[in-house]
Amino acid sequence: MDMRIGLIGAGAVAPFHARAAALIPDVSLSAVCDLDRATAERAAADSHAAVFTDYRALLDGGEVDAVIVNTPHGLHHQMVLDAAERGLHVLVEKPLATTVADCDEMVRACATAGVTMVVGHIQHFLPDKMAIAEVLGSGDLGPVRMVHDYRSTSYRPGSRSPWFFSPRMAGGGALMNVGAHCLDRSVWLTGSPALSLSASTVSRYDVPIETDALVTLHHADSQSSVSVLSDPPRYVDEVSVVCERGTLVADPNRGAFLERGGRIEVLSEAAPDDIPDAFHRQLVDFVDAVAGEPPAVSPTHARHVVEMALAAYRSAADGGARIELAPFDEGGSR
Repeated sequence: MDMRIGLIGAGAVAPFHARAAALIPDVSLSAVCDLDRATAERAAADSHAAVFTDYRALLDGGEVDAVIVNTPHGLHHQMVLDAAERGLHVLVEKPLATTVADCDEMVRACATAGVTMVVGHIQHFLPDKMAIAEVLGSGDLGPVRMVHDYRSTSYRPGSRSPWFFSPRMAGGGALMNVGAHCLDRSVWLTGSPALSLSASTVSRYDVPIETDALVTLHHADSQSSVSVLSDPPRYVDEVSVVCERGTLVADPNRGAFLERGGRIEVLSEAAPDDIPDAFHRQLVDFVDAVAGEPPAVSPTHARHVVEMALAAYRSAADGGARIELAPFDEGGSR
């Protein structure tokens, strides 16, 4: 199918989105919008896309059939509503929104308009995560017993754009941003939503959001832990899955590994193009979803990620109290 895509927000991952569009037959990047015109022009240069500084002008310009919303979290809600009103399909970066109510309104608006909304949880398209998910899906290792997910980041002032430090615009700090990947992975890899959780957070560097977080998630038959730490001595991005008959480890900088019966098997090795290739797979998934296929990440799963992050903030504010979560009425990810 022919699809003209508009990119709203030309920040750090914009080149990955642009490259992905160029690789898919019958898909083109036809418009780019950013508040900074020079930034938009750089993202649009290779595709010769039209350039805008007002996203509403892009939506009304007749240049696009679908949009990628790649903006600060607090802007996702209204932008998706405006796109749906104009009959445009939407790929919106994670987190879906900054409140559960906004998530629900976005889902309803797209359903009412008859357009497809997919949420960009890129972890589902990274080769190391795909490799361990494939093994888990085979059932060879038996049930998942626990997951440990550990990510490092930096939330020192000046380490990232100012909007990341705005509770209103970002919806939170390290947990809502980087931790959303970990919460997503925990539910995906256990194959079960979180039924309850408890959490603690730390705010350092005199910033108004949390810089570090620990979350314990309770699933139906397993437990997972999420650690997001700012500025540890070494960079870490590792998820470990303990199963009845083996242990899996995924790390985008090393690959994916399986320990079973005392032997270690390499499932995938890290490669330089892993991230751009993941964005390509994600965009293919979006195009297929518009054509009627189920997306790799359902809106309900994406909503649950936001729900977990917000529940973690409530738990942390209440001294680590255990928070019960509402029943999950759809089976997460396929």
